[in-house]
Amino acid sequence: MNQALIEGISMGLLLSAMIGPVFFTLIQNSIENGFRHTFVLALGILSSDLIYVVITFFGVSLLAQNPYFEVILGYIGGAVLVGFGISAFFKRNKGRLSSGGLTIPKARKTTGFMKGFGINGINPFVMLFWISIAGLVNLKQDFKKTDIVLYYFGILFTVFSIDLLKAYIAKQLKSFVTPGLMKKLNIVVAIVLVFFGLRLIKFAWERQVLMS
Repeated sequence: MNQALIEGISMGLLLSAMIGPVFFTLIQNSIENGFRHTFVLALGILSSDLIYVVITFFGVSLLAQNPYFEVILGYIGGAVLVGFGISAFFKRNKGRLSSGGLTIPKARKTTGFMKGFGINGINPFVMLFWISIAGLVNLKQDFKKTDIVLYYFGILFTVFSIDLLKAYIAKQLKSFVTPGLMKKLNIVVAIVLVFFGLRLIKFAWERQVLMS
């Protein structure tokens, strides 16, 4: 197997092991709306990653490394995550018990795609990760164009596959889900999203203080 592909897969495994707002959103969405809807949500996450790959690799990373850009993205991203968190906290499950599980009205797939795209895309730490990857690739002077493509493919494919695996496992646990458990899960997701949102706002504020 190509060495660049192996390195990309390894980096993808490392990224997938990080627990953040995307992880909890995947689990919650899979239990509530099923695997197909979560597949679309994962496509949204993948699409935002692809955009960051293009931006960072083709030189616009100079803009992304601008501290003012990080501050603005941090404030906006933090506000969006807090908004998602508040929405999840007050969300009511309009479902009924059926064969040991919870029947929940299906959400629109377009909404799932935009949610995955948004939660992943507005996170400055995701942007910083891809900037570091672009820098790492530039340092690998022995990498040919094919190696670079395989390296990025290894990362993206691994992350996407593991996201789907997380969603599939969560879907299998749906039969054990009760309305009470779903309500608690919504609260956990809400707290996690608000926490990461406030952390992003704190990150942006600290960057702003350092620049002033």
